[in-house]
Amino acid sequence: MKIAFFDSGIGGLSVLHHAMRILPDEEFIFFADEDNVPYGTKPRELVMKYVDDAFKFLLTLNVKAIVVACNTATSVAVKEMRRRYELPIIGMEPAIKRALDLYGDKRVLVTATPITINGEKIHSLIDRLGKRDIVDLLALPQLVDFAERQDFSSKKVADYLREQLKPYDFKEYSSLVLGCTHFNYFKDTMRKLLPDNVQFVDGNEGTLKELMRRLDLSPANSIENHKPKVEYYFSGRRVTSADELETINVYLNRLDDMFLL
Repeated sequence: MKIAFFDSGIGGLSVLHHAMRILPDEEFIFFADEDNVPYGTKPRELVMKYVDDAFKFLLTLNVKAIVVACNTATSVAVKEMRRRYELPIIGMEPAIKRALDLYGDKRVLVTATPITINGEKIHSLIDRLGKRDIVDLLALPQLVDFAERQDFSSKKVADYLREQLKPYDFKEYSSLVLGCTHFNYFKDTMRKLLPDNVQFVDGNEGTLKELMRRLDLSPANSIENHKPKVEYYFSGRRVTSADELETINVYLNRLDDMFLL
């Protein structure tokens, strides 16, 4: 079964990376809209167009489902994509409910792109949960640019995070929600700036559980001797060059290092 993973850039590799571990017998397409990344600081109408263009391309590849492995694209466009297209479409939401379920009623800091932080979808979710008094929102747009440049732990990255996180008394927090798939690359740098009581939570596991439910898939018992087939596309162009494939491999190796943090 051919399953597509779509993101504005390479952040969605973190969702694909998890899928490759638990569904190694499936066939995957990964589409990164590298011509138009980042989405999170652009007008919503433009993001809607980018997402629709990507969907139209992916449907030419005969995919059976599309995972929108991008919180920003989910916030802006998933509802409309489900209206336009009939195949299963699985989106990403910041894992606020999961953080509250796991760690009780201590404060939660949700990090994401500006378009997600300011969108109606995330605010409606917080209101439904009835936890607005303990959920804080923080946009970290520069992390997307850092990730796209493979700059994960430089002094510049650490200084940016230190400045953005400075206003928060993390003794009062249980968790930091990674509400953008690009943010998973920075767990080790963030870990150095956060006390041990603050845990990372992302939406990858929940998204893949929903994918498996919709497609009636079961996780593999073992990934030994299993290597998923993956085709990579950058804004509709098949990735075939050794340099570009090696760049993707660098990101996947980075995700291996971040997996247990």
